[in-house]
Amino acid sequence: MNHPETVHPSLWRASQLAHSQTRCLDTGFAALSAQLPGGGWPLGTLIDLLLQQSGIGELRLLQPVLKALGQRPIVLLEPPHAPQVLALAALGLEPSQLLWLRSGAKASDALWAAEQVLRSGCCGALLMWQKQARGETLRRLHLAAQSNDTLFCMLRPLAAAQDASPAPLRLSLKPTQGGVHIGFVKRRGPQRDAPLFLPLTPSLLQRNHAPLDRDTPAPAPARSILPALVGG
Repeated sequence: MNHPETVHPSLWRASQLAHSQTRCLDTGFAALSAQLPGGGWPLGTLIDLLLQQSGIGELRLLQPVLKALGQRPIVLLEPPHAPQVLALAALGLEPSQLLWLRSGAKASDALWAAEQVLRSGCCGALLMWQKQARGETLRRLHLAAQSNDTLFCMLRPLAAAQDASPAPLRLSLKPTQGGVHIGFVKRRGPQRDAPLFLPLTPSLLQRNHAPLDRDTPAPAPARSILPALVGG
């Protein structure tokens, strides 16, 4: 019997993980990578990370893949809290590599900024925090992400798991003792009802209780800096 993928690459058996149609980067966590099509975070596509609350370890979860991007810029678009220089350094991320963007008062400004970053392909990763996002907005961003191989994660409230999304990978994150529980809301593969417990090592700051005594760089207005960044 022919394997489904020999008929068309987008086909797979319901009992197995699909072969990723895009390049993937290892998550840095063997247990998680084994549960994802392609064995890692897919590039050039929308990834939905649905958080019970912000600050539960989402950046520690992404830290291995962000480090794997080398020196490519990483854009933080509308994070809920000001990024802390020492906290980023404790994760092994160079503060000079990260660009903190504020889009403005209009929701459309954030969409514009995200599309500019995704279509330009100038950045290794775009992490975008949004409380609400319409289906049309998600489709536009998913399409823009396919222009290049940028790692694109939208971080949204857990309640958004009830809404439809074009993202081929949707994971829920809930804090638990010693790490997080990861739920597989959507993936190209068999349904998994039980969450995956992923231990997360406390950051260097948490272990040493070091004070955050260095100034945080001010956010850059997206419409003033993006034209230079993306070459527009």
